[in-house]
Amino acid sequence: MDPLNQPVLDALDYRLRPFEAKDAELVREASTDPLIPLITTVPANGTDEEILDFIDRQHQRLVDRSGYSFAIADASSDQALGQIGLWLKNAGQGRASIGYWVGPPHRNKGIVSAALDALSRWGLGLPEIHRLELYVEPWNEGSWRAAERCGYTREGLLQSWQEVGGQRKDMYMYSRLK
Repeated sequence: MDPLNQPVLDALDYRLRPFEAKDAELVREASTDPLIPLITTVPANGTDEEILDFIDRQHQRLVDRSGYSFAIADASSDQALGQIGLWLKNAGQGRASIGYWVGPPHRNKGIVSAALDALSRWGLGLPEIHRLELYVEPWNEGSWRAAERCGYTREGLLQSWQEVGGQRKDMYMYSRLK
């Protein structure tokens, strides 16, 4: 794995690419969503400076070897529609996790499924990664259905797994193996 070289990945009608300053409008949209800022590093109701800082942090993930953060962009217009990341916290044990979000006006269009499948295939192609994991709140049926469409298996319910918005939340754990 070359952590300083982020690829651009084809994902059907979309492509996964590094974030750019022009993606600020998407991040601004996401910052006003009631859930995205609670479960990601997107600033709630972000200022222009905070939004550009978010974009800079996505590039820093390569430098500090914590993962790969991609903008999910429309393949023809290059408009950013969401974010997906391969997080390497447990790469030494052969595991990586994936997280994603799509801007509110772009939901329910198959974007997550296309991006998740492309990133999963790429991630499992890395020699040191043997298992991908993702965590989804049980109420988020769209997200867990996308995971299942992409070959992920629900392994169980992790009770009180993660704090979200000041409350402990249950999460479904999904995995996809090499």
